[in-house]
Amino acid sequence: MFLTIRRTFREAIQNFIRNGWLSIATVSILILSLYVLSVFFVVTSTANGIMKDVQGKVNISIYFKPDVSEQAIAEIKADLENFSEVKSVGYVSKEQALDDFKRNNASEPIILQSLDEIGGNPLLASLIVKAGDPTRYQAIVDHISQASFSSEISRINYGKNKEIIDKLNSIVATIKRIGTVLGVLFAAISLLITFNAVRITIYTHKQEIEIMRLVGASNYFIRMPFIFEGMIYGVMGSVFSMLILFLSVRFVTPYVSSAIPSSNLIDFYFSNFGILLGGQMALGVFLGVIGSLIAMRRYLRV
Repeated sequence: MFLTIRRTFREAIQNFIRNGWLSIATVSILILSLYVLSVFFVVTSTANGIMKDVQGKVNISIYFKPDVSEQAIAEIKADLENFSEVKSVGYVSKEQALDDFKRNNASEPIILQSLDEIGGNPLLASLIVKAGDPTRYQAIVDHISQASFSSEISRINYGKNKEIIDKLNSIVATIKRIGTVLGVLFAAISLLITFNAVRITIYTHKQEIEIMRLVGASNYFIRMPFIFEGMIYGVMGSVFSMLILFLSVRFVTPYVSSAIPSSNLIDFYFSNFGILLGGQMALGVFLGVIGSLIAMRRYLRV
């Protein structure tokens, strides 16, 4: 059994070499297919990571009217803490809001001077609400809008955060759709190219196959070299795709990191190296073997 596998595998390597440019074309298409799918995996995973980071920083700020007492705010805070969707509620008094504003604008003397000219404290007391599930902020906003204390609220600042999250979700969904369409397209092209490569190999070895039939070679022995040939296409395609992906990630990382400081594509590449390589290897071998099987079923009558 081992001897048979070794001999058929050696013959598959010889077929791969003999096919020359056709083998190179087949591997190139597989590389492109796997590379495109890997790029979209990296992009969508990074985008999802950014989404989670943004969602983790999102909160709802509830600003109260100037005449609302601290005791009333404390009661509202207790009410919100009992709401199942709420993870935590923090209180920011007028005085704390003013101190934070001055600290954040310490390098802006014009703003501080304008604040002094206004006189008093123009800022409002607020509650900072964080949800247990980032997708449930709208439910919290609806609860606040329908609560008995809604008339004491000056404004809620969740609208802008919601717009940002919705836009990011839309971008991620679009990327996934494009990746799926391109992935299916290139996978189909890969199957077609592999099919043609194995078909030509079958025609090239037509006389040898006839002789093997005459001497009593099993169907298994005749078919195995072509299956191994498809596997070789897939393995080589995945290996070179991983190499090109690494070079691409290394090239774009400085630009991505400057725009999105929390994102490091090189770290992502190495932390997910096993998933990327395993996924590409499995998909590449699958496409190669399926292309070979289709060609054998169509042109190899054994």
